[in-house]
Amino acid sequence: MFEKLQSKWKVSGWNLFLVLVTFALGGSLCGYLGRKLLLLTGLEGGVVWFILYIILVTLLWPLCVLLVSVPLGQFRFFRNYISRIIGKMKGSKPAPIAIFASGTGSNADKIIQYFNGHKMGAISLVVSDKADAGVLEIARKNNINTLIINKKQLESGDELLSALSKQNIKWIVLAGFLQKIPPALVKAYPNRILNIHPALLPKYGGKGMYGMHVHRAVLANQEKESGISIHFVDDHYDHGETIFQASCPVAETDSPETLAKKVQSLEHAHFPRVIEEILQNPR
Repeated sequence: MFEKLQSKWKVSGWNLFLVLVTFALGGSLCGYLGRKLLLLTGLEGGVVWFILYIILVTLLWPLCVLLVSVPLGQFRFFRNYISRIIGKMKGSKPAPIAIFASGTGSNADKIIQYFNGHKMGAISLVVSDKADAGVLEIARKNNINTLIINKKQLESGDELLSALSKQNIKWIVLAGFLQKIPPALVKAYPNRILNIHPALLPKYGGKGMYGMHVHRAVLANQEKESGISIHFVDDHYDHGETIFQASCPVAETDSPETLAKKVQSLEHAHFPRVIEEILQNPR
């Protein structure tokens, strides 16, 4: 049972213990406050008392749990937990996601398929800086809106932000997008822009380090392993907080092309799933 909860909530064993303690203490606190408030009504038992008690406990529970979660260090977990409950009660729609890509779009394709009919997120827009990028055709085949922007439009940010606002975009995913994200966009989407890098950051990151450039550098330095890093985007290349990493061995016989295939298999296996996890538990 505890293993299932730990897997479902994606918490460590110690955090699971603290979460369960918070549930217990928060429930006890709202039960206590509910009884105290009912004493003010003068009611003593009966159907009306019971109905009012249930209503009070239901209303008090989120506040009590959040209050208890603060000293136990579980506020973020319960904030997200309660938000999901409220979202389900409201029948909330999937969060609109924009994918930014410059190339063929193999990662974008996997993400689009993964989120097809998903409850948490929906790919609503594909943005590219290249009019002939293969990712645009993938978007069209999936009936997803596309937007082509040039470097000037990207750097100014105004036109792009306006387009994203019209689509009500809540999240941005960079899937092989070769341009630097401008500060205005980072500011508008704090901890809402995700990128995947084909190396184990902080190694082999920075300007000009993408695609085969990365794999050649890894091989030139005779690294024993490479992999992927999924991270939030900030004002610097490949610098934001790392969310997830996965590695693969580098063989002596590897070429940049064979290493690229190993890394790409990791990208396809993990990127959509990690995006889903971040949607469920935003930072």
